[in-house]
Amino acid sequence: MTDRFPQNQSGKNSLALFLDAADKLPMRSENSRQTSGRLLFALDATASRQPSWDKACQLQGQMFKATDPLGGLQLQLCYYRGFNEFHITPWLTDSQSLLRIMTAVQCLGGLTQLDRVLAHCTTEHRVKPIQAVVIIADAVEESVDKLCSKAGKLGMLGVPLFMFQEGRDKTARQCFQQMAMLSKGAYATFDEHSANELAELLGAVATFASGGYDALQDLKSTAARQLLQQLKS
Repeated sequence: MTDRFPQNQSGKNSLALFLDAADKLPMRSENSRQTSGRLLFALDATASRQPSWDKACQLQGQMFKATDPLGGLQLQLCYYRGFNEFHITPWLTDSQSLLRIMTAVQCLGGLTQLDRVLAHCTTEHRVKPIQAVVIIADAVEESVDKLCSKAGKLGMLGVPLFMFQEGRDKTARQCFQQMAMLSKGAYATFDEHSANELAELLGAVATFASGGYDALQDLKSTAARQLLQQLKS
């Protein structure tokens, strides 16, 4: 089932870290706004990630700031959960719209659907180019070879994957590292104790999508240096 809008109301919100970091994006002039960067933000919303979503909800009051507009960035959110559920939002530039959508999300048990995420990235990129894809997940339950093949094809199209793994699952780590490398992107890990690091990583990717490699080089954060090192390799 594919749905353009999420359902089921709850207080969960895992986008607060990204929105907090997005206020650091380089602003574009009115003349360049029509060529604003496009970032696809994909989330694993299966049941195993519920505790981290609860943690993000607790941090929201401290970390969230109004970031409207998002400095020339267009963002599309997609997530998978439950039995074959795959949800996609329109392309948005309004942080409040993103927040409303994310607070309607509740994690549900189910298998990973990373293959579906990658297929959607390819489809969207062919409609209009995407500058970067962020995928946040903690597990992989699909063919690693198939995922890596699709990641490599995205790399050939110029769409880097920024794979951010929650936790320490060895199979997921090996798969995500390969997907990042084959797509000419980057990989990083985080856990419930590294909220600030995740916020910096997301802000760095958003800066890359909005302003390109040069804009990322201008950032002085540890996260930016970490991503730059991998993008250069």
